[in-house]
Amino acid sequence: MHGDQALIPSDANEAPDILRSRFQEWGYLYFKQYVAPEKCASLLKDILSRLSPYVSMDESRQLPILTGEGFVETDAIWDEVYPKIQALESFHGFFHDAELLELMRTVSNSEVFVYPMKMARISTPKKLGYETPPHQDARSHVAPSSMAGIWVALHDVSSEMGRLKILPASHKRGMREVMQSAGVGNVQCEIYPDEVSWHVSDVAQGDVIIFNAFTVHAAQANISDSVVRMSVDTRFCDYGAPVFSSNLEPHHGWRIDQLSWPQIYENWQKADLQYYWSDYPNFT
Repeated sequence: MHGDQALIPSDANEAPDILRSRFQEWGYLYFKQYVAPEKCASLLKDILSRLSPYVSMDESRQLPILTGEGFVETDAIWDEVYPKIQALESFHGFFHDAELLELMRTVSNSEVFVYPMKMARISTPKKLGYETPPHQDARSHVAPSSMAGIWVALHDVSSEMGRLKILPASHKRGMREVMQSAGVGNVQCEIYPDEVSWHVSDVAQGDVIIFNAFTVHAAQANISDSVVRMSVDTRFCDYGAPVFSSNLEPHHGWRIDQLSWPQIYENWQKADLQYYWSDYPNFT
């Protein structure tokens, strides 16, 4: 079938074996408004406090808007603001919320390990051609199929803002060849000639998408006049599954000097999530 199709919704109250079967069939699960809106709004507010003067909240629409020039990952503006976002205790704690952990356990059918690398996505308008190209996390995170991504929309996202799109059942075809590409990550994986239908929908604040490490996914271009699309994501796996050591670094810590765990933790109020992975049994 040609053309994009809507994301297939799941309900967290469905039988776990049905959810896991759907995950195996399509390579992803989509849960509408799973995270409470106030939790997303709180984290969004915290992140926006670190993005001034470049991005601010449009109170009338409850959407973040660009108040300066557009930027992308690795730009000078990005490198200025991203360490401040990474230093937020609320940002790292978000995916350790009991309800999100329970959802991960349901999908994995086991206890889970949440990767220390947490990602904030900031997609500004006026940067066409720099959106995240189709890729597989199994390559970038050097991970087996026991790893999955978990993505949460911090605000309502419509088509012009640059939605996350999923290539359904693409996880069944193994690791793909890659080529150089513009955009986040700078690589694009191969798309086969018969793969002509993506799954993508407008999403609401608190919507969650979980996807297999081999599932091909990408971001659409943000063609809005001023809205900055913002979401957060991380990776998780069955507890005890192999985790490649590069995932222990902060996101972009390999290229930004101010991004180290001691700098991130400097002003945290609690210690329970600091170096929580240090006793994990299977780093490779």
